[in-house]
Amino acid sequence: MIDTIARINGTLNGIVWGLPATVLIFGVGLYLSIRTGFLQFTKFGTVWKNTIGKIFHRTTEAGHGAVTPFQAVCTALAATVGTGNIAGVAGAIAIGGPGAVFWMWISALLGMVTKYSEVTLAVHYRQKNKHGDWVGGPMYYIENGLGKKWKILGIIFSIFGIFAVFGTGNATQVNTIVASIDTALISFGVMEAGSTATLNLILGIVITVLVGMILLGGIKRIGHVAERMVPLMALLYIVLGLGVIIVHGENLPAAFSSIFRGAFNPSAVTGGVVGAAFVAVQKGVARGIFSNEAGLGTASIAHAGAEVNDPVQQGLFGVFEVFVDTIIICTFTALVILCSGVPITYGAAAGAELTISGFTSTYGNWITIFTAVAMCCFAFTTILGWDYYGERCLEYLSGGSKKAVKTYRWLYILAVFIGPYMTVSAVWTIADIFNACMAIPNMIALIVLSGVVVKETKDYFKRLDEAAGDEDNLAPRDTSDDWKAEEATA
Repeated sequence: MIDTIARINGTLNGIVWGLPATVLIFGVGLYLSIRTGFLQFTKFGTVWKNTIGKIFHRTTEAGHGAVTPFQAVCTALAATVGTGNIAGVAGAIAIGGPGAVFWMWISALLGMVTKYSEVTLAVHYRQKNKHGDWVGGPMYYIENGLGKKWKILGIIFSIFGIFAVFGTGNATQVNTIVASIDTALISFGVMEAGSTATLNLILGIVITVLVGMILLGGIKRIGHVAERMVPLMALLYIVLGLGVIIVHGENLPAAFSSIFRGAFNPSAVTGGVVGAAFVAVQKGVARGIFSNEAGLGTASIAHAGAEVNDPVQQGLFGVFEVFVDTIIICTFTALVILCSGVPITYGAAAGAELTISGFTSTYGNWITIFTAVAMCCFAFTTILGWDYYGERCLEYLSGGSKKAVKTYRWLYILAVFIGPYMTVSAVWTIADIFNACMAIPNMIALIVLSGVVVKETKDYFKRLDEAAGDEDNLAPRDTSDDWKAEEATA
């Protein structure tokens, strides 16, 4: 039975992440890049100045039902910087070869503008719900931007979004938390492999309780937790990853060589185990999107809750997110694996344990404590962020039913128990399927609404030039009702 389900999952995964989906993702990213003048490159200095440059100037206070721009980006990063950066990259390299990393980079470079567009549209077309909270995301910019006749796409996105939440945001994360703790304890001889059932049960209970305590506090509590945990854990991970690369610096040229050669000729690197270049493309794109969410539209749901006046102002954080998540953190993970020289069983499923082995080969077994803590933090914050996405999707489907959202929240908390008992391959395959199903309606909306993104972009940078390039000098601008005016004149 399990084998049959696995085969079905594999077949569906091959369909949804086949050539059409891959072309669509690359095509939309390239199309938006062209229309915005390759903003991710030409305006990168401005992006950097008005995102990372403002991080420690968090003077904005969030109103009722909202979060500050920094809390919004941290909530989104909490959802994106997770197991995809650690276990996902390892899995992509094992199945697709080192060349998968190259395609992960390409999808990220194009995905910067894709996510920028998603966030910009989410803020532009957001609205207040029955409780006075800002709500937005693909389902809202589909309905409010494209019109009621397109609402079916918003419904489709929300339905698959709810299912994806349990795979991407829940099961994969809990699975990785438990696996990392098991690996750490086994490496220190505290317990033997195959005797972790009781521990995993206890971990499931503890994680469930902690998740419940935070989620029941709503978006503001999630934002407060995320803004404290995300920057610290990302910095520590990068520092230790850099240590591995420095120690094995002589292997760095070979690592980059395997990435570039494997992108177009995987068999030359994997010894023929991974022979098709498209496998590298497929795994690189799938893991890249799983990691940075560019194209899924999910992160824009968190950004829509930001106390910000200009859509583009928040959209710039979308560029920043993808850069940090994939270009920096995912690259460090890949180089830790490839530079450390740990054996890679190409063609076989792999997860966090491969990344952990890269660290332990350099620092010794003690580092498993850090990697376990890091992955627990990464995965834990991802669980929090994705719950918020699911709640907003259900709120949209239920017409704002508070009872439905509360019921979902409890189901999500209870689902934490399932993660430890699912196999790595099953978890990731299911997550990939729902991610692809979510991405399609979102991509359609991005193409149709690209003109709005272009208009907002031109207006913002014109005003920014007049303000001497500093957002602090921009005159306040409330665009929250712009879409209503657009709808009236349509």
